[in-house]
Amino acid sequence: MLFMVIERFRGQDAKAVYRRFREKGRMTGEGLVFVSSWVTADLSRCFQLMECDDIALLQRWVAEWSDLVEFEIVPVVPGAATAAALDG
Repeated sequence: MLFMVIERFRGQDAKAVYRRFREKGRMTGEGLVFVSSWVTADLSRCFQLMECDDIALLQRWVAEWSDLVEFEIVPVVPGAATAAALDG
């Protein structure tokens, strides 16, 4: 499954998030795959596409970062797959 993870940096403190990332890495654990990410120009939010089959892996990852980041997680499907499903 794919998940769009919308991160809002607590206190708009992107530096703290990136400091931890440099020190500890993404901390995803086996089975949770980082696909790609985008950060807003004002450094207040990050959008990450993540992939996993076990939602508990995603929950553990969120717990590792929840002191620095507020999360919104949205299950997503590629647009082409949606179009194909609706054509049937």
